[in-house]
Amino acid sequence: MALTPTTTFATADDGARLAAHLIGAGSPLLCLPGGLLLDAAYLGDLGGLSSHRRLVLLDPRGSGASDHSDNPTAYRCDRMVADVEALRRHLGLDAIDLLAHSAGANLAYRYAERHPDRVGRLVLVTPSVFALGIAVPDSARREIALLRKDESWYVEAAAALTSIQNGAATEEDWAAITPFTYGRWDDTARATMP
Repeated sequence: MALTPTTTFATADDGARLAAHLIGAGSPLLCLPGGLLLDAAYLGDLGGLSSHRRLVLLDPRGSGASDHSDNPTAYRCDRMVADVEALRRHLGLDAIDLLAHSAGANLAYRYAERHPDRVGRLVLVTPSVFALGIAVPDSARREIALLRKDESWYVEAAAALTSIQNGAATEEDWAAITPFTYGRWDDTARATMP
């Protein structure tokens, strides 16, 4: 996400610089993006939520304006819990309300597990359940994908999903299923893709 006059930087316990972009007014809501090393830009103003809450959009380490690391273990979900805690301290909050999207939910679970007294409210939007050890069967993924069958991109994405589930995935297949990860695959969603 591009730096703005309202971007703030917290310092993680290991010295890494963590960027958080502040949007809107009201009580703070710390927002954790999903995906693998996606910055918070795609969250936008969360459909106008910034008119009611001050969104604190974290660029997780390795994404956006936050520091990157050559150490792959720095990106582990359990390790990044300390980053969320460092941001909470930086903001001077006793407790934080958290909103986590998709894979960001894994970080939110671990934060709530480690710091239950620091979480006010927790909102999970299309949460991943990987960190909870819950397996989502392929049949459930196909059933959910089928809900999008009337969209123009569906045929290609469904074929790619089948290739992935059959263990024959290519890079193109992974790219082709991207529309399934968005509520709407429109020009705004496409513009957030690297």
